[in-house]
Amino acid sequence: MSSPLLHGPRWADVRLHRTALWTAGGLVVLAAVVTGYLRWAASAYPASTADCYGPCEDTFLGFASAMDLLSSAMEQGAVALLLLPVLIGAFVAGPVIGREMESGAYKLAWTQSVSPARWLASKLTTAAALTAGGALVLMAVFQLGAWNLLGRWNLSWTDRGVYEAVGPALVAYCLFGVAVGALVGLLVRRTLLALSVAGVVTGGVLLALGNIRWNLFPVNTVSGPASGAGYLPKGIPADSLIMDIGVHNAAGEHFIAGQCTPGQGADFPCPADTRITGWYAEFHPHSHFWYVQLIETGIVLVLAAAAGYAAFRVLKRRTP
Repeated sequence: MSSPLLHGPRWADVRLHRTALWTAGGLVVLAAVVTGYLRWAASAYPASTADCYGPCEDTFLGFASAMDLLSSAMEQGAVALLLLPVLIGAFVAGPVIGREMESGAYKLAWTQSVSPARWLASKLTTAAALTAGGALVLMAVFQLGAWNLLGRWNLSWTDRGVYEAVGPALVAYCLFGVAVGALVGLLVRRTLLALSVAGVVTGGVLLALGNIRWNLFPVNTVSGPASGAGYLPKGIPADSLIMDIGVHNAAGEHFIAGQCTPGQGADFPCPADTRITGWYAEFHPHSHFWYVQLIETGIVLVLAAAAGYAAFRVLKRRTP
């Protein structure tokens, strides 16, 4: 840590938060070791191919196989990675910025030939560099564990956590957490309150964009005539994300799947005198993954830049 990149305010920030950094580094190493072991165990202890009648006995640490344990661990790991930006935003807002503002420790730095702008820039760049590096390492660990599991139940490319962990969106959200944390810390100036607010804001943006991401890029549409048994969509890849599916009449009115068909359900009555003429389906194929990722990443980075700019503006207004 004595390299030219870590001197002055950056060196002071790293030393001040060294306990948290060592703890985070230890958790990353632990995640890598556990993932590596489970990956090795999945190869060394393959699932039994013998048929069993009734409940099968567990064969590896309470799971049917080492591969099942690895799959479960990757599911939990994907959820943990989804929470990473929230934790980063809370940490930057509370211990990094809010605590100094609350205690007045920032005044000492400002009297030691460090301008307020340089003080904030140092904290932002240090936090951003450590955040991006840590996120990339954790993404690599996840890829190590899940490389041949993606596509399984709860590990689809569209699932929350998995989607973020296999593309640049996770790094963008982490950087957004840094910027929001700095802004909230400067505005609130109270450690615990800033920590809570930044976590809620970061999590809210993560949730909101996650809910609309599949509307950011046009869907593919397939359709066909509904005759005889031809009410089922055709030509949709198996790993696609279905956005809408159903049938339509000659006027183009859409009805949900199972409505106005020979096998319609009792819960979905068909309007009188309605004659179905075709079916349709709107979906995202796997090939849309990177388009959506890049669009969402761009949006998040713009939001991060806006939050960072706002933080500097707030600092400028509140300094003499």
